[in-house]
Amino acid sequence: MDVPVSLEYSVEGDDFLAAGEASNNIKETLKMLGVPSPICRRAAVVTYEMEMNLVIHAGGGTLKAMIYPDKLEILTIDQGPGIPDVEKALQEGWSTAPDHIREMGFGAGMGLPNIRKNSDIFEIQTEVGRGTTVRSVIAFSA
Repeated sequence: MDVPVSLEYSVEGDDFLAAGEASNNIKETLKMLGVPSPICRRAAVVTYEMEMNLVIHAGGGTLKAMIYPDKLEILTIDQGPGIPDVEKALQEGWSTAPDHIREMGFGAGMGLPNIRKNSDIFEIQTEVGRGTTVRSVIAFSA
């Protein structure tokens, strides 16, 4: 792979039927490109959690993946409500998901912690009332 592979998905808010399609497509692309399984697993966790945050919390947004020879860079961009307290949002188990989302089995407060744990680089920029951008980089080498 000499040229980066660029994938971009529009993710709709509250669309639980399509939720996970983008992350699955990215994982399958990584497998086809011969990326090692442990990296594919980490990428699947990160992309799924990022995608679900767009579906559950942000009212939708864009998920982008750039696959380079040595790394995967994943970016989500939304114009959702923003995150009032990033420190709290990064704590395992803390969630702002409403009851109807929790009743569906989502909103356990593990999204951002799982993204951070499975990323080699993790960045989040957010502004209340304007939206959030999350960036994850996963290196292909140890």
